[in-house]
Amino acid sequence: MELLFLFILIVIMATALASGFPVAFALPGSAIITIALAAGSGYFFADNPDAYFHSGGPSQWLTAGVTNLRGVYWEVERDTLIAIPLFIFMGIMLQRSKIAEDLLVTMARLFGPVPGGLGISVVFVGALLAATTGIVGATVVAMGMISLPAMLRNNYSQSLATGTIAASGTLGQIIPPSIVLIILADQLASASDQASTARKALYKEATGELSMPSVFDVASTSAGEMFLGAFVPGIVLVLVYMIFILIYAILRPKSAPAVPYEGARDMAFWANVTLTLVPPLALIFLVLGSILTGVATVNQAGAIGAAGAIIMAGYRITEPNKLTYYPALLTFLALGMIVFALSRYNMNIKAILVVGGDMTGIVLGVIAVVLLVVALIWSGIRVLKVDNTLHEVMTETAKTTSLVFIILLGAAMLTAAFRAFGGEELVRDFLNSLPGGFWTQFVIVMGVIFVLGFFLDFIEIAVVVVPIVAPILLADPEANITAVWLGVMIGLNIQTSFLTPPFGFALFYLRGVAPAIVKTVQIYKGVISFIGLQLLALAIVGYYPQLVNYLPNRMSFLSETSPPPRNPKLQQCLEEYVLEQVMINGDAINGAISKAQALDVSVLPQSMASDLKGAFDRAGEAVTLLSGITATEAAVQAASSDYRPIMRIVRDLQKDMRKLDVEIDELQRSARFMNDESDAERRAKIEERIAELEAEKEVIAADIPESWEGTHTTFAALTKAEETARNQYRRASDDAVEPAVEFLAIMDANAEFAALEGDLKGMSDTVANGSREDAEAAVDAIGKAFAKIAGARDIASALSTSRRALREGKEDRAMAVSEYASAVSAYEEQLRWRAAAEQEVRPGVQAYIAGIAENVGARQQPRFSRDQALFLAKCNSVHRDLSLNF
Repeated sequence: MELLFLFILIVIMATALASGFPVAFALPGSAIITIALAAGSGYFFADNPDAYFHSGGPSQWLTAGVTNLRGVYWEVERDTLIAIPLFIFMGIMLQRSKIAEDLLVTMARLFGPVPGGLGISVVFVGALLAATTGIVGATVVAMGMISLPAMLRNNYSQSLATGTIAASGTLGQIIPPSIVLIILADQLASASDQASTARKALYKEATGELSMPSVFDVASTSAGEMFLGAFVPGIVLVLVYMIFILIYAILRPKSAPAVPYEGARDMAFWANVTLTLVPPLALIFLVLGSILTGVATVNQAGAIGAAGAIIMAGYRITEPNKLTYYPALLTFLALGMIVFALSRYNMNIKAILVVGGDMTGIVLGVIAVVLLVVALIWSGIRVLKVDNTLHEVMTETAKTTSLVFIILLGAAMLTAAFRAFGGEELVRDFLNSLPGGFWTQFVIVMGVIFVLGFFLDFIEIAVVVVPIVAPILLADPEANITAVWLGVMIGLNIQTSFLTPPFGFALFYLRGVAPAIVKTVQIYKGVISFIGLQLLALAIVGYYPQLVNYLPNRMSFLSETSPPPRNPKLQQCLEEYVLEQVMINGDAINGAISKAQALDVSVLPQSMASDLKGAFDRAGEAVTLLSGITATEAAVQAASSDYRPIMRIVRDLQKDMRKLDVEIDELQRSARFMNDESDAERRAKIEERIAELEAEKEVIAADIPESWEGTHTTFAALTKAEETARNQYRRASDDAVEPAVEFLAIMDANAEFAALEGDLKGMSDTVANGSREDAEAAVDAIGKAFAKIAGARDIASALSTSRRALREGKEDRAMAVSEYASAVSAYEEQLRWRAAAEQEVRPGVQAYIAGIAENVGARQQPRFSRDQALFLAKCNSVHRDLSLNF
């Protein structure tokens, strides 16, 4: 019965959408109707309204959608969706300000003489508008009204012209800032949490261990990472479009002829090109650049974009006069002052007020902010006065934003209903049962999303399908894909929904503005090639995950908040980097270690000298242990080709057995409450069914190869040997650096240590003859000062004992004087060896650290060097198969 109501849910939703019923009401409506039907049927036919639900009851599932939406989107920490109205406002404002028209005309003049130049200019402008507006409908309509007539006048093929315009208009779905990327990021954040839980459970079942190492965990994503990840694939798609048009024009010049520019390419021409291109490019730089460099969050960048759109609209839609560009110039002046102040002055007002400092930067910043606010208000008044544009843009923004959030709410309710009838488990079981592992599942999911694009909008696909399939794909350790890669792949796939008939919205938009001479069949024919190009780009990005993963990794590792070098997830790549450095610079590294081993450290205290000597020896061991990692890793790789097929067979069988265990547990729980005689018959049937399932388990267990235990034990020993080799190297690496770093910290404190000599020795009379209170206070103060100095613990300890001997009621002046004398003696001894070590040992240890910091000592750095960060960004961009560990 659960499957029946699941079928009814899908039929009601599909019928409502096909009939043109508003999506915002079709999604929650189909959920409510189906849940009500299931509850009513359960009440009338089974005397229990919960009877036909997979779990729970109707009231639980009716409220689940709203509860889930509130739990996900109303949390203070998850405010990503605030960016949606900001980017919508920016897009609509730029569309109303005729920026698209200016860009198209200028780019057509610039690229016209090139074969297929008009088509290339349309793609180029589409990419620029995607990075500024992201509104597909507005972009397609604008380019259709301006470029299509020009392309047709110049004898362009109708199918090529319409296909180019429709496809270029959809670039806003993948080129950031994109609304669909924001929604996908939010959906994938929740999916990553579910996937992490599922992978931990899988690890526990496969290995029997209670906790899974963090290196195997699923990493989440954010809107900022999605923007970074989609940046290069977006450029790839634009280049694919341009190359296709260029090749098409070369092969069929009559279908895409060059259009020479009849005017002069003089200073006025290039000034117009500059004035047209610079403002949109500057806005793109401010919005995307602030996100990519980590200066601003996605929400803050949205606010920057909205403000920039108002400034641009302020001079574009105003009648030209001598004051036309003043608000824009005022904005540039204010931004220049802010950049100057940030680069030249300390802008932390709290630190300046507490510590003292130059207030010039703060004053400049305040003046710049005032100028910026004046420019925004000035532009806003202009935009409001001209045809009431600001009011209309804000109204349209409110409508579009409301539509998005209502669809999110409806999709949450639909997803809840889908889960109520076991749909999620059905999908999971289907995908997990597919032969071929992860990639078969992935291809099926991508195919389903592509087909759904023929009928559903991108928002419905993102919020209905992604929460169901993403946790399954992310949890699979075989491909170990990243959430950002999956999000970009889905985003590229969803983009085709605007072009695929019968409900391709870009086709509808273009049909609405295309002249009558252009037949609808030509529009449909034109987009076929570009759908194929989108699938080609999807295949390229799928085959090269580095195109998505590299930029987020690069920005993360080079940022101020980069993960520490000892992060467990980074160790394997860091070891590959160290191994590469040893292979390239092995002689220099070994030379630095040998010189350190030859250092005379006899001037140091015995324990410190022993630690340093041990550190130098451990560095040599670490270099040797790297070869052990290489050998054990090669052994695992060699054995995996034979082990992996058997492992897959056994894991599949064990998965089937776990399914039976779940069903057996559910039946046993049901039978546990059947104690009445009236339930005897039902209890007997349940026990009979349990026996059948147990028999099925035995049959499946019998299919597990007899050699499995031995094979698994042998392979586990190999992976354990690799893990041991890596741990041995990491311990040696840490031991090679820590004592040397501690020694240098002690040397760095030499000046501070020497400065306390007068205070320490000048209080001898106070300790011996002063009042108890004065003596205790003096010893306490100097003891705290020594406690803050690296390497002075023995002095601080003696002073602490002296202070305790001076406590009220326990005064022992003789002990206090004795311990004070011990502190002075220890100070004089330490002062001696510190001075000697500064001259004789410190240079050698510094040279040692410099020689191993980039390689063997990399784990103990405070942060990665640039070379290390770039290597790790590249290394971590590749998906690593973890299935052998499960």
